[in-house]
Amino acid sequence: MRFDGGERLLREGEHGSHVFLLLSGWFKVLATTEDDREALMAVRAGGDIVGELACFDAQPRVATVVAAGAGMAKLISRQDFLASLALYDDAAQAVMRAVAGKLRWATRRRQEFGSCAVATRVARVLGELTRVYGRPCEIGVSIGVSLTQPELAALVGASEPSVHRVLRSLREQQVIETGYRRILVRDVPGLSRIAGTDWGTAPLIALPQPTPAIPPLPRPSRRPT
Repeated sequence: MRFDGGERLLREGEHGSHVFLLLSGWFKVLATTEDDREALMAVRAGGDIVGELACFDAQPRVATVVAAGAGMAKLISRQDFLASLALYDDAAQAVMRAVAGKLRWATRRRQEFGSCAVATRVARVLGELTRVYGRPCEIGVSIGVSLTQPELAALVGASEPSVHRVLRSLREQQVIETGYRRILVRDVPGLSRIAGTDWGTAPLIALPQPTPAIPPLPRPSRRPT
């Protein structure tokens, strides 16, 4: 299925009759706040799977997934999804790894919100977005997904003015460049120092990575008897 920017794949509150295997493009995971705003919770890309939790527990969806631009995804019904996981061990293990990555990301965010300064949190989120979704160019690494400052603030868990001040400071230090919905990291080692982590080793923030390890789930067939 093809999706244009702004089209919704999944809607918060609906029951899970299907999942989507993302094939190409960028997608945003949004959740409704107490004041009825939609806050960015995560970014997904080709290779990720979305909507699996509601299919597992038959509860309403906890987030909305929206295409950030043109993209493609494969719809898999709940029945076929669960049957495929029961039939194919590789698919089941890949989905479990994807769910574990999402839980690690959520846990890390909760830990950092209470213990790290806003500048550190911004640097860590930008660094992980660069590692997972970055596109090298002549003067640095461009973060492939389009993000507004309010969306970045929601992802970091800080107020928009606080994130704006951090971005301005990073620009003044020539660590990043920003434009309309665009962030370019000019100095990856400098960003790493501000984040207080070494991205040459294990990531400090475990964003779910788009991975070809999650295969297209085939329609199950009967086991041989």
